[in-house]
Amino acid sequence: MGAVYFYHLTETPLEVTLPVLLGKAREAGWRVLVRGTDRAVMDRLDAVLWERPEDGFLPHGQAGGPHDAAQPILLGDAPADGFACVMSVTGAAVTADEVAACARVCIIFDGQDGDAVQQARDQWKNLTAAGCPAQYWAQDGGRWVKKAETPSESEA
Repeated sequence: MGAVYFYHLTETPLEVTLPVLLGKAREAGWRVLVRGTDRAVMDRLDAVLWERPEDGFLPHGQAGGPHDAAQPILLGDAPADGFACVMSVTGAAVTADEVAACARVCIIFDGQDGDAVQQARDQWKNLTAAGCPAQYWAQDGGRWVKKAETPSESEA
């Protein structure tokens, strides 16, 4: 079973944080789905990923193209089949079954948006109630700090 990590953005925007998280996921050898339901945000993230990181390149594409199955990073509201990692942005839904099937699920939310914070709280409540191991990470002085963790199945 995988785990779900919640990333509470309070110091840097999604456009800065996402390339960093994607780089770490790709270093782990994971194929990544960046799931979002807002087309304008997904278009903006696509443009950002062509520019960042400055010292490298994150190969990616938007869902709906002829090469979706070959994309190491796919952006869109697509099923999680075939992905080791799903990164949910803009409140995109993630199921407990997807958490179980993936190595990692990341829920990235804007701490300046009250609706996004409430939606993340609801996702935490629903996924942990379904037995998904979860961690909550917050930005603190330019670094990530783990603020909460539920026990994994093997620890329970």
